[in-house]
Amino acid sequence: MPEANIDKKSNKNFFSSMLTKNYFFCFLIIVLSFTLDRISKIKIIQHQLTNNSTYINDFINFNLVWNTGVGFGLLSSNSTIFYNSITVLIGLVIIFLFYLLTKSKLGDKILFSLIAGGALGNFYDRLTYYAVPDFIDLHFKNFHWFTFNLADIFITVGIVMLLVKELFINEKN
Repeated sequence: MPEANIDKKSNKNFFSSMLTKNYFFCFLIIVLSFTLDRISKIKIIQHQLTNNSTYINDFINFNLVWNTGVGFGLLSSNSTIFYNSITVLIGLVIIFLFYLLTKSKLGDKILFSLIAGGALGNFYDRLTYYAVPDFIDLHFKNFHWFTFNLADIFITVGIVMLLVKELFINEKN
């Protein structure tokens, strides 16, 4: 009987700790990044129904491309088995991100939240559209970078900041 009481206390402590200010801030980052990504994709999909491409300036265009691969169109394939395998793998990575978020310090929590928000945005598209709408086309003359979206930016910034922190900031400590 005392074991059940301990389990209830540990569950209560876990859920009460999840409601702290730090987790609320992380939840806000996830929701905000996911929402900004969704709004941008909805707007570009609606806009591209009537226009093929939108010229912004000599270095950037908005041009809708449906990506069946992972970030920046890598590993794109027409194989349903391959696509579903990647989607399951991405789902597992997102679950692992949430685990890391619960076990890390505040600075890392913020970066993991940014990555999770972007990953959830692209994961949602994979489940809804069976592809991810990418639309930001950076280019210089005839050289075009991979087409990407806001979720890719959130994921990339989060990962780069984690790497910078690990390589340069942790070395000083």
